[in-house]
Amino acid sequence: MSDVSLKIDGKDVTVPAGTTLLAAARKTGATIPTLCQNDKLEPYGGCRICMVELEANGMKRMVASCTHPAEPNVAVTTKSDKISRIRKTVLELLLAHAPDSLPLQKLAKEYGARRDAFEKDPMFCIHCGLCVRYCNEVKKLDAVGFVDRGIRKEISFIPEIAAKECNDCKECFPLCPTSYLQAAFVYVENLAFPR
Repeated sequence: MSDVSLKIDGKDVTVPAGTTLLAAARKTGATIPTLCQNDKLEPYGGCRICMVELEANGMKRMVASCTHPAEPNVAVTTKSDKISRIRKTVLELLLAHAPDSLPLQKLAKEYGARRDAFEKDPMFCIHCGLCVRYCNEVKKLDAVGFVDRGIRKEISFIPEIAAKECNDCKECFPLCPTSYLQAAFVYVENLAFPR
């Protein structure tokens, strides 16, 4: 596999082909916030908090650094006023769903995001997909999944599988940045095992 050379925040970096911009940036010491990224899982690009600016052939565009592969002869900017504004807006949208999430509150403080910038829709899940992907990719159980699409999309336990597997596992619980998963499981558990 060949190597790819690029610039990240003005620093030259060479990484193996297929390396994401996020991994390449971390190699330079750059810090990029993430919510849906986990080293055990395939890149997903769900939260968009890791947006960076990529410049190639005089054209600039915003990309999700956790999914976008490093390209030769491009310049990547990980910090700028524009990037901070985008991250702030993304955080404000996420806070409308999960205003009490500690990871979101920490990032909100860093980027000056307001909890009341958008109308509240407290479903508490931010669709990072960590639980779904962990259960599918690592545990190979498919006990939790996405239901529906678009604005109606939700995370749901599959009762037939969850009733058998999740009580003894719960490895995905600590991955959830909002604690929505734990509440959803208690609901399913009460349906499957009424007291």
